[in-house]
Amino acid sequence: MKIIVGRTDKADFPELSLEEIDVKIDSGAFTSSIHCSNINEFRINNESLIKFTLLDPEHSFYNHKEFSSKNYTSKMVKSSNGISEKRFMIQTEIMIFNTKFPIYLTLSERKDMKFPVLLGRKFLNKKFVIDTAKKNLSYKLKNINK
Repeated sequence: MKIIVGRTDKADFPELSLEEIDVKIDSGAFTSSIHCSNINEFRINNESLIKFTLLDPEHSFYNHKEFSSKNYTSKMVKSSNGISEKRFMIQTEIMIFNTKFPIYLTLSERKDMKFPVLLGRKFLNKKFVIDTAKKNLSYKLKNINK
């Protein structure tokens, strides 16, 4: 049975030290993405790594933490304005509806966007049904259990 998700919610990303971050359910996007700044690819001892800071200093959840990962890929992504760009993608976990799911997130500079995280079709597919009249269903469920 599929879980009903509203058009927006709040989710946790334990590996990224983020809790109750605003997410927008975006069935128009194929991949999910998270707002990052200072995204850099570099090499140490012949090994490629990516380094990034989540969100930006103006965001209330900004924590100055710099993350790095060896487990990443890059892919071409066409943004909503139709322009294709190379984006880095990491795999992590999202906690939503009191359940941990693996998720791939492209790292994107989304500074001017209202929602720092977009959940796209690749993540939503076969797990969720969207009810656009609803909001924060996972967040409400989480707080019932507190």
